[in-house]
Amino acid sequence: MSVKPLREGGPAARIAVIAGDGIGKEVTPESVKAIRSAITSARRQMEFVEFDWGADKFLHEGVSLPAGAVEMLTKEFDAILFGALGDPRIASNQHAADILLGLRFKLDLFVNARPVELFHDRLTPLRDRSAKDIRFMVLRENTEGLYVGVGGFFKKDTPDEIAVQEDVNSRKGVERIIRHAFDYARRNQLKRVCMSDKSNAMAFAHDLWQRVFKQVRQEYPEIESRHLYIDTLAMEVVRDPRQFDVIVTCNLFGDIISDLGAQLAGGLGLAPSGNIHPGRTSLFEPVHGSAPNLAGKGIANPLGSILASGMMLDFLGWKSEGDALRNAVRSALQENFVTPDLGGDKGTVEVGDWIAKRVADR
Repeated sequence: MSVKPLREGGPAARIAVIAGDGIGKEVTPESVKAIRSAITSARRQMEFVEFDWGADKFLHEGVSLPAGAVEMLTKEFDAILFGALGDPRIASNQHAADILLGLRFKLDLFVNARPVELFHDRLTPLRDRSAKDIRFMVLRENTEGLYVGVGGFFKKDTPDEIAVQEDVNSRKGVERIIRHAFDYARRNQLKRVCMSDKSNAMAFAHDLWQRVFKQVRQEYPEIESRHLYIDTLAMEVVRDPRQFDVIVTCNLFGDIISDLGAQLAGGLGLAPSGNIHPGRTSLFEPVHGSAPNLAGKGIANPLGSILASGMMLDFLGWKSEGDALRNAVRSALQENFVTPDLGGDKGTVEVGDWIAKRVADR
């Protein structure tokens, strides 16, 4: 999974930094700090360019995603490090939809990659499970399904109101995410791919998923492949997470099952994600959201953002540096040098400084 050719005479990579709102503004600088430590140790060059897109800009200027932003990001940047969006002053959350969903769709980031990895045994709510039992990847189709916004209201705000939401699935979209799942498994020497749908109830949309899965799986005979309905998958992930290496599913189901997986691995504060189109500018973010109730208190957990940064370094082809961030997070959890949500008593900046030093000393 590589990016565009490196620019002649310039930095090895250019990163757009969009901290956004709430605790996004607090955890993102800690990620940049950790990345700088990792790349300095490896003598790599990276340029960070910050953008002030978020609630404040939207409220003051009426601008969410500026004109020409997508073209600029595509041409000038290798990746986007994203914080979080959401502000109680904007009840509709319109700016968040414009920016985050806008970038996902307009950059065609069809892969939402959500690794589920338990870094310390004490963090899982599952009895008698350890780090060796909980480690799999959820690959969610990221540009279609029920999230495309196709639908409408009839007789709104009356007793006869009807709301229609269309589930859009194209053969191209389904095939490329399923193929990506098998390619990911093959590239990482993983043995199993599970596709999940609800084809017993969604006879048209998920019949397409069934037919494409059966076709594509034949090209990967060395990989064990199976299908589970989404309700069965949810039960099985809790019952025995060891049986999964790669899970691939649609937009809505992937959103749900990846949050379930995150809880098994310690909660959303430790959950990173990548919004990816292989070979193109892609976006990496923590999953936890802007958490307005925590903003400004200095206790936001930066580890999810740092783990997302590790995914970004992997995407750039710098796996050693990505591993350094993950190993530092693992060490912080082992030594309980963490924020209150994980049972510690440290602040956001304290944890960020500790991670950066651990990476530098590796």
